[in-house]
Parts: sequence; C-alpha cells; structure tokens
Amino acid sequence: MILPTRRRHRRFEASAGTPSGAAGSAAEDASGVRLDLWLWAARFFKTRALAKKAIELGQVRIDGQTLKPSRTVRPGVVLAVERAGERYEVEVRGVAEQRGPASVAQQLYVESEASIAARLAEREKRRFEAQGYQPPETRPNKRQRRLIQALGDLDAL
Repeated sequence: MILPTRRRHRRFEASAGTPSGAAGSAAEDASGVRLDLWLWAARFFKTRALAKKAIELGQVRIDGQTLKPSRTVRPGVVLAVERAGERYEVEVRGVAEQRGPASVAQQLYVESEASIAARLAEREKRRFEAQGYQPPETRPNKRQRRLIQALGDLDAL
C-alpha cells in the first residue's frame, strides 16, 4: 500500500525547513521592500498609514522625485525625508519587512553629516525664535489694556 506524501507548508518549502522570516537577511537585501514598509520598519513613522500619507504628500523623495508607496527600496538608495518640520538625508543600509526595536531600526540607515548639522542648526534657530516672545502669564487688567490701546494710538498719549 502506497501512502500519500505529506505536503510541506509553503513557509517551509523555500528555505528547506526554516521559516521564511529566518531564511536570512541576504535574500531580503537583494530583493528590497516597499518604501512605506521600510519607513515604518526604520521608525520614521509610527504607522504604515502615516508613512504612506507622507509619501503621497511628497515629503519623501529620491533625487527630488516624488514617489509612490509601492516603490522598492534597496540598500544604497539616498532618501530625503521630511518629518515634523525636520529634514533627514539618509542612505539605506539594510531592509526589513518587520518593525523591530529602535537599535535594529537605526542600523537600517545612516544619516549624512550635512543633514545632521543642518537639522541641528534649524532646531537652534527655532529655539531662539521661540525665546524672543514670552506670552503674559495672566490676562491684562484694565490699566494694562488702556496702555496697550494707547500704544496703538500715539495721539492719545
């Protein structure tokens, strides 16, 4: 009597006994991943939906070109990412399909020195601009309101 052979699960067929996630990062590096997935895995955005929206709004570029979320990202590509008013120039060093800890995400890219310097300079500029205006702690009283109105009308002084 001949017994039917048991089919292996599709996750195990390609890697001969190891799950597809553990097949090795060399296969992932050669194939690349979607841009929105990479941005999420590299922790530039908290969700893939936010990454997709940023890509569609043109906040992620390669050589000044607007992209689609399905664009394949491979190691060596230089991305310009605008997030929260800051601009990052990063080179892709690795790809990942799953979001991991921050220490792993930081190894997926390297930011250029010029980008870091420009971002820090912009942050300092915003900090100094914010120091120039100090909002009052309380509402102005009647006397202070009259003085403020008098500043608008110099003839009243």
